[in-house]
Amino acid sequence: MKFECLLYEVKDRVATLTLNRPDRLNALGGTLREDLYAAIMAIGTNPEVGAVVITGAGRGFCSGGDVKSMSEKDQAGQSSTTRERMSPERDRCVLAMRDCPKPIIAAVNGAAAGAGMNLALACDIRIASTAAKFSQAFVKRGLAPDWAGSYFLPRVVGTAKACELIFTGDSLDANEALRLGIVNSVVAPEELLKTAHALASRIAAGPPVAIALSKRAIYRNLEAGLRESLEFETFAQVVCKDTEDSKEGVRAFMEKRAPVFKGH
Repeated sequence: MKFECLLYEVKDRVATLTLNRPDRLNALGGTLREDLYAAIMAIGTNPEVGAVVITGAGRGFCSGGDVKSMSEKDQAGQSSTTRERMSPERDRCVLAMRDCPKPIIAAVNGAAAGAGMNLALACDIRIASTAAKFSQAFVKRGLAPDWAGSYFLPRVVGTAKACELIFTGDSLDANEALRLGIVNSVVAPEELLKTAHALASRIAAGPPVAIALSKRAIYRNLEAGLRESLEFETFAQVVCKDTEDSKEGVRAFMEKRAPVFKGH
């Protein structure tokens, strides 16, 4: 499988996708978004692939949106199509990654800025080189996050820290990203792909259906909203209050003694 801006290789049931615009630090311009989407969709139904590694060519992972291309389009008076405005390729790509039944590992080899950081966050597991750097650089371009950064980042680092990172655009080194839980591990640059492929190979050797269903279960349960959570809590409380153990718990509290539960 060949793409214009993406290198695609499958070996030992591991697909390696290399973002291949090194002259632009793998900025998401050209056909890169379309290539990445097509590759993820193909991998999802490929029985020969059990896991995926995404990395960048050259010294960067992904510098985010192609600002130079944006500027050139603005100067030329070019605008996005209605289809692109309603359903951007980036959104389809993020959803494809989330829906892909194969675990996706980001091997972050260098700068992951703006959409590049969020592309890494869209992966299931992240391994960083000591040379990696992360930033929500949107605000420095007068922009709000895309590529689901406002969705992923608070779930990883908490709301307050996500606000700080998004509002300031501050950069994090690999060790700070590890401390915040943004990456799973940090390794020397020469060990990055070896480490990522070793983990991907272990996963790919496992039971595909069980792993696919495990991935679906993890994200399905993370995405339950507040209303659904409250409704289930109410259901559970109603059931519990009808039990003898609940009545015993109230009696024990009133009588200032330890409760004796019987499982009824």
